[in-house]
Amino acid sequence: MVSDLFHLLLFLTLYSGSDSDVIRAEPACSYQDVLDHLNLTRGNELYVMTRPVRNYRRRTQVSLEVLLYAILDVVEKEQKFIPYVQTATRWRNEYISWDPQEFCGIDNVSLPAEVLWKPDLTIEEMTETDKAPPTPYLTISANGFVEVHYDQVLVCTCRMHIYKFPFDTQKCNLTFKSVIHTAKDLLLKASDNSSEASESSRELMRTQYEWVFLNMNVAVYNASADADQDKIVYTITMRRKPILYIVNFVLPVLFFLGLDLASFLISDRAGEKLSFKITVLLAVTVLQLILNEILPSSTNRIPLIGVYCIGIFALMLLSLLETICVMHLMQRDNHNYNHADGEENGGFSKQANLYNGGGLDCGGIYSMSASETLNATLPGVRESQSGVLCQTLEKLSDELKAMERTLRLLHGGQKEELGYWSRLARRINRIFFVFYVTLVVLFLTLLFTKWTSD
Repeated sequence: MVSDLFHLLLFLTLYSGSDSDVIRAEPACSYQDVLDHLNLTRGNELYVMTRPVRNYRRRTQVSLEVLLYAILDVVEKEQKFIPYVQTATRWRNEYISWDPQEFCGIDNVSLPAEVLWKPDLTIEEMTETDKAPPTPYLTISANGFVEVHYDQVLVCTCRMHIYKFPFDTQKCNLTFKSVIHTAKDLLLKASDNSSEASESSRELMRTQYEWVFLNMNVAVYNASADADQDKIVYTITMRRKPILYIVNFVLPVLFFLGLDLASFLISDRAGEKLSFKITVLLAVTVLQLILNEILPSSTNRIPLIGVYCIGIFALMLLSLLETICVMHLMQRDNHNYNHADGEENGGFSKQANLYNGGGLDCGGIYSMSASETLNATLPGVRESQSGVLCQTLEKLSDELKAMERTLRLLHGGQKEELGYWSRLARRINRIFFVFYVTLVVLFLTLLFTKWTSD
């Protein structure tokens, strides 16, 4: 009995000792153990306030990577470029290092972003504060490198070259630099070259608005003097999709020009041709006002689309002036014809407002015959009634003459009735039509060749 109790106590003693050895032999396997080892506590401000170097003469090398996720908007009128980008910044903190084998293989830890010092990089072209929420965490690795990622919606200024709008290609820059640190403190370096950045952005692209992303060029400008700042410039090249502007603007203006050409088939004797040309000209003016709302006013050269509208407007205005000239010549010929008609039949061009002792003075021979007829058939007619009847007969005679001229034109007598000015107007119209079509074809060919060329 005593021996059994002794064996039991011995077993309990050995078991408790082995368990404590197991506990003592268990390594540190929590993130907090790593932070305690690095002395990163809330009360320690050493890493927050200073640049993390043991010798201030040593520069901190900052690697930057930029990926383009989306092209959200391009506002030509305000010269704005709005992309959605992700930036990855990486640098080394000389106060941070540990052996992952001592902490169960932990080689990186995530921390709140405000705990450690971060490089104060900014974008020169940014005009508005980033609207995306800031990244709450950064990552530290066992060898002392710190990495932080930002997703940013940038509102940047970009100088638009709209000379070939809507067949234009735009280049917008994102220039990264430090706010206060000079070249003796920070050394900026790009993580990827141009081809790698372009390929990665092309794979991650979500939306491109009305643009086609072409490439992203990366250029690093290291300062030659310590007082200057290093810069990394990312140049985003994109080409516009022109189909919407072709359908909604270029083609309608071209259709109006076609209507102006078709208006040469309308007779110059009618007033509808002139009003039709004026209506088409006003329609082009409305489209020019819409174009003015799209394009910026601060441009060095007149855009080709402006030349396109102004050129077509000038051609249609020239056509309108030619129509006015032709109609004036024909009206002059008609005036001469009517004047000769009036001299040949003078009795019908005078008003019957005189009464001479029982006869009506309606002009010439016709007045005398009308008076004799009235006296023979209606001897008791009053003087006022005779004057009204005479005026009615004159109006009826004028209408009959107008009907006679119309019937002559309808039966092929137009060539015989054309005067000198009408023949001259016809000749001018034919010559101008050939000249007008030739000028339109040359103008459009030269313009579209220069418009779509590289």
